[in-house]
Amino acid sequence: MNSLQLVLLLLAAAVLVVTLFRRLGLPPILGYLLVGVLIGPHALNFIKDVSGAEHLAEFGVVFLMFSIGLEFSLPKLYAMKRVVFGLGLMQVLLTIVLAVGLSVGTGLGWQAGVALGGVFAMSSTAVLSKLLAERLELESPHGRDVIGVLLFQDLAVVPLLILIPAFSRPPGEMALEIAWAMGKAAVVLSLVLFLGQKLMRRWFYIVARGKSAELFMLNVLLITLGLAHITEMAGLSLALGAFVAGMLISETEYRYQVEEDIKPFRDVLMGLFFVTVGMLLDVGAVLDYLPWVLLALAILLLGKFGLIAALSRSFGATPGNAMRVGLWLCAGGEFGFVLLTEISASSLVPEAVLQVVLTALVLSLLLAPLIVLYSDKLVLRFAASEWLMRSMELTKIAAQTMSTEKHAIICGFGRSGQYLARFLSRENISYVALDLDPERVREAAAAGETVVYGDAARRETLVAAGVSRASVVIVSFANTIAAEKVLHHVQELKPDLPVVVRTIDESDMDTLSRAGAAEVVPESLEASIMLASHALVLLGVPMNRVLKMIRDIRGQRYRLLRGFFHGLSDRDSDLSETQQFRLHSVALGAGAYAVGRSLEELNLAYFGVEISAVRRRDIRALEPLPETRFREGDVVVLLGSVASLEAAELRLLKG
Repeated sequence: MNSLQLVLLLLAAAVLVVTLFRRLGLPPILGYLLVGVLIGPHALNFIKDVSGAEHLAEFGVVFLMFSIGLEFSLPKLYAMKRVVFGLGLMQVLLTIVLAVGLSVGTGLGWQAGVALGGVFAMSSTAVLSKLLAERLELESPHGRDVIGVLLFQDLAVVPLLILIPAFSRPPGEMALEIAWAMGKAAVVLSLVLFLGQKLMRRWFYIVARGKSAELFMLNVLLITLGLAHITEMAGLSLALGAFVAGMLISETEYRYQVEEDIKPFRDVLMGLFFVTVGMLLDVGAVLDYLPWVLLALAILLLGKFGLIAALSRSFGATPGNAMRVGLWLCAGGEFGFVLLTEISASSLVPEAVLQVVLTALVLSLLLAPLIVLYSDKLVLRFAASEWLMRSMELTKIAAQTMSTEKHAIICGFGRSGQYLARFLSRENISYVALDLDPERVREAAAAGETVVYGDAARRETLVAAGVSRASVVIVSFANTIAAEKVLHHVQELKPDLPVVVRTIDESDMDTLSRAGAAEVVPESLEASIMLASHALVLLGVPMNRVLKMIRDIRGQRYRLLRGFFHGLSDRDSDLSETQQFRLHSVALGAGAYAVGRSLEELNLAYFGVEISAVRRRDIRALEPLPETRFREGDVVVLLGSVASLEAAELRLLKG
C-alpha cells in the first residue's frame, strides 16, 4: 500500500467512526482507537505494515507536546505551585513507586515499573478539561486541583520520554545514558530559558510585520519541526524539541495566534497517532487475558482514586472535594498511550502485559465521562461531611434571600452577570447572584454585591435562592447543558416563572426554547446589531432611523419585546408609570376560567391587552389564533397598562 492509499484509508475510516462517536456523545479518542483496531494487522489487516502510519503519527505527538509547551507559563505555574508541585508531584511519584513495587514483585523489573507507573499516573487533559468547562467547574475547589494535577502530569511526560528509551540499555550503560540524556536536556532548557525567548520574540516580530497569515503559519511549522529535529539529532526525542518550541512562544504576545493556527494540524495528526495505538491492540489476545484486563482496570481506577483522594485530603481539601478530585483523575489519559508506544518500541515489557495495560487504558478512558457524571452522587453517598457542607452552603443562600420577594435570580456572576446586576440596581430591583468561583464570590460579596456561592444547575440551590418568590431567572453564562438543567428545575418548581437565557449564537435556540426559556438572547445577533448601528451612524444615517431599525429588528426577533417596541414613541416618556405598557405573566392553574375556552370567547382585546406569547411545556411560544383554546398549565404573557393587566388577569382566572 502506497502512502496516498494509506492516508485515504485512515481518513475515510476516521471520518466515519468519529462522526458516529460524536453523535453518541463519546470521546473522539475512542473512535480513533477503534479505527486502528479494525484496520490494523490484528483484525481486518488492511494495513499489514504499520511503520508508514507510525511515521505520520509521530507528528501528532510532536504537535501535542508543542501545545503543552504553549501552556507552560512560569507565572501560571508559580500561582498554582502548591497544587502543581505539591499534589501533582506527589501523585505522579507515588504512582510510579507503587508500580515499581508491583513490577518487582511480579518479576518485570524496576525499569518496567517506572515506565508503567508513568502510564498509569496520566489522566486525560483533553477529556477532563472539556468536562470541567461544560459543567462550569473550572474555578471550583476540586476543578482547580484537577487542573493543577493535570498540568504536572503533562510536564512529567517530558522526563519520562527521555528515561524510557534509556531503560532498554544494558545495566552498565543505562545510568550513563540517563545522565547524558538528562544533561543534554538541561542544557537545551537552560538555553531556552535564558536566550531563546528574546530571540523568538524578535524573530516573530519580523515575521508578523509581513502581515501574511501564510508566512506566519509556515514560520510556526518551521520552528516546531526544526527544534524537534534538532533535539532528535542530539539524541533526544522529537517530542522534547516540540515542547521546547512551545515554551519559547508561550511567553510572547503571539502565543494565542500560534495556538489557533496549530490546532487543526494537532487535532488531525493526533487522531492518526491514536489510530496507530489502536493498531497495537490485539482483540484475540485481550479475550485470552480478559481476567487480567479487568484486574488491571480495577487496580488503575480504585488504586489511583484512593491515592489521589488521600493526597488531596492531606493537602487540605475537604473529604467531599478530595473524593471528587480522586474520581475525576482516576482514569487513564492520552499521554499514557504516548508512553506506551515508547515502551513498545523499547521492548520493556512482554507483549501480553502491553495488551493488558493498553486495553485497561482504553476501558478507563471510556468510563471517565460516566465516573464524572456520577461523581457528585458518589460523594454525597459516601462522604458524610458533604451533606453538612451542602447544607451550610444552602443555608447561606437562603439567609441572603429570606427577605427578598419578586427578585431576579442571576445564574453566573461573570462579566455579563455583573453588568446585568448594575442595570437591575439602577432600577431598584433586588437580585441574588449564584456563582461557582469562590474568589469572585468573596470579592464581590465584600464589595456589597448580593452574590453567594452555589451551583444554579442544582434544584436545591434554586430553592434556597427563593425561586418560588422570584420574578425572573436569568442565565448569564453561555452554556447550553447547564442552562437546560436550570430550565428543567424551574419548570418543576415554578412553571410560570420566566427564564431568560444567554447563548453564543442561534444554533441552540430551539433546544433552549423547547426546554422552557421565555427568551433566548444570542450574543452574535446583539453584537451584529450594535456593530451595524455604530457603522450606520458613522456613515451618516440619521440617529432616529438607526434606532427605529434596531427596534424593528429586535421586535421581530424577540417575541416578548414585540409589543413594547410597537408602542414606543417619543411621547411615551411623558406618561405616568401606571399608564406605560409592561409585560405580565399569568399561569392558568386547575379551575382557571380560561381553561378550555378560546381566545375569541375571552375577548381580552376589550380590556386593551395584547397577548404577547403563550408558553406551554411542549411548545415555547404560541401565537394563538382566535379559535385556539387554552389548556391547564399554560402561561399567558400579556402586554398592557397596569389597570388593563389586572382586569385581563381577573378575566383569565375568574371569568
